Amino acid sequence: MSSGGRSGLPIVDATTPAVLVLPGPVTRDEVPRLCDEVRARLEADRVGGVVVCDVAGIGPPGLGAVDLLARLQLTAKRAGGRIRLRDPDPALCALLRLVGLALDVEGQVEEGEPAGRVQEAVEPGDPAL
Repeated sequence: MSSGGRSGLPIVDATTPAVLVLPGPVTRDEVPRLCDEVRARLEADRVGGVVVCDVAGIGPPGLGAVDLLARLQLTAKRAGGRIRLRDPDPALCALLRLVGLALDVEGQVEEGEPAGRVQEAVEPGDPAL
């Protein structure tokens, strides 16, 4: 008996955010279409209000990429959501920090959260951390 691979889409639950793969390099003419795509994905999303932008293939980091990501974040905020970056080049992250654009990155510890330590519940009498 032979078993072939499963066909069809992978299982996606209601908490999986939408993923938008950004091709590289993106031209200025493509920015409005990508903003419309973020807006549409947020309108279709009823759970988290997050669109994950896969930026692995965006190409060399530059001001064009910064402009695109700033516009996508602004579009997302206006639609009541936000974007999160997947697989950004370290140079892109450094450039975003340099221009003051703070974007969430998958796998990074959120600001104010201690890395690797999660306290699930506080019991009376527990010492402060």
